[in-house]
This record gives sequence, structure tokens and C-alpha cells, in this order.
Amino acid sequence: DEIPAGEKITDGPIDPHDILKIKGTNAVQEYLVNEIQDVYRLQGVKINDKHIEAIVKQMLQKLRVVSSGDTSFIEEDLVNRNKFIEENEKVKSMSVVEDAGGSDLLVGDLITKAKLRELNAELTRKDKEKVTVRDSEPATFGNVLLGITQAALSTESFLSAASFQETTKVLTNASIAAKVDTLLGLKENVIMGHIIPAGTGLKRYNEIILTEEEKMEDPEASEVKETVEA
Repeated sequence: DEIPAGEKITDGPIDPHDILKIKGTNAVQEYLVNEIQDVYRLQGVKINDKHIEAIVKQMLQKLRVVSSGDTSFIEEDLVNRNKFIEENEKVKSMSVVEDAGGSDLLVGDLITKAKLRELNAELTRKDKEKVTVRDSEPATFGNVLLGITQAALSTESFLSAASFQETTKVLTNASIAAKVDTLLGLKENVIMGHIIPAGTGLKRYNEIILTEEEKMEDPEASEVKETVEA
């Protein structure tokens, strides 16, 4: 018989970290949702999958940097998934300076291909040595499954993290690192007493002016009213 990787062959619960390592993020997400739903179904409680999926998504929102490549990341750092992808895409579109030639660049600097062409053309006109580059190396990562507490404390917003647990520690670390909270989420805006960025609280609704319906006059009705009064 053939046993596929990740197949359960012994009794007892499966470690979700093992599923993540062997089968990947989709498999562990499906496993966690099904296991949590089983607990509620035994109690006769019906919960839509989307509510559990929202929590599981946050548990898998971080990536561990395995190799930093030419990015600004540090190995073993936990980085937000979207931020990691954005930084990697940025690095892939650039080249790394190997020899600065007659320019003011430094070895290891990142430069866009368009900027490189312009700079080399200018150096050629001035009879200076051209800049030589190599292809950039993106960072590599490993998937990480965080517990609910860890996921809440590792959020980008230190106000949101401080409101959950370990308030003193979170605020102290934020002050030491001179962190800035951009107030993008719901919790941090509630804490500061701001309108939450959801529904009519979104920025695109800021310029809308609401008027009471009874105060809006019909131009034709106004003319008739003036005629009667005269």
C-alpha cells in the first residue's frame, strides 16, 4: 500500500504544525476549520465557516524569513505575509550594484533597470566606467502557524496588541522601537475614539454631505408657492 505524505496512521490528534510543514497552508486551514466545527456541531451549534476562517487566516498571516536575499528583512524575523510579498516583488524588479564604476552608487545598492540605463548612458557620455550589476535575490520564507494569543500580539498595530494582553510589555517595546501606529484597523480606531474604517466610515465617504429630505425644495414647487402668495 502507498501512504501519501501527511496521512494519519496512528490514533490521537494531529499536530497542525506538522500538517503545515508537510501539506502547506491550505491543508492546515481546512483541518483547523473542520476540527473547530466538529466541536460546535457536537453541541448542536451551527456556525458559518467564514467566521472561523477569518480567525484561521490571522493565525497564518505571518511568515518566517529563512533567507533575506537582497531585501531589508532579517533572517528568522516574523513578517506580515502581504508586506513580504510586496518587498519581494519590489526587489525582483531591481538589480544589485556589483561595481559602481564612475557613479556615486555603493556596492550592494538596489537600482531600477530604467535608472541603470539612464545612469550608464550619462557615464558613457562623460567617458566614465559603467555600473555593473547582477540580478537581485528575493527573500525565502517558511510558513508559520501562530496561536490566537501570538497572532493578536504580533499585529502591526501596537495599540491593538496592547488592548489584548501583556499591555505593559507591548507598550514598552513599542516605545523602545519608536513604533508608529497608522490606525488602519478597527480596534485601534475605537481605542482612539475615531470613526472605524468600515462601511460609511471609509475615506471615500468623507466628502459626502447629507441633507434632511424635508429641507430639500423642489424648484417647481417653490415657484408655485411664490405665485400663490402673490
